[in-house]
Amino acid sequence: MEVLEREFANPIPDLISDEIFYLLKDKNLINEKNLRDYQIKKKFRELRNKSLSSTEAIESIRQDYPYLQFDSIRKIIYLGNRLAG
Repeated sequence: MEVLEREFANPIPDLISDEIFYLLKDKNLINEKNLRDYQIKKKFRELRNKSLSSTEAIESIRQDYPYLQFDSIRKIIYLGNRLAG
């Protein structure tokens, strides 16, 4: 399958190839919210590994996601994808 020029790059190349990502995206099989949450968690771990405090890391992430409040990002990071039950 030829990968055509896309709106954005595969945000999870460490998990799946570009070809698979775009195939899943074209078929609407990618959950955008879960993908965003994964990227937020990954960025948080990277920032914490650079010795930023949790607060500094979350504030940095807020610059990329200004529509999310501090507490929303904190919940994404610490609560994850827990199932209600």
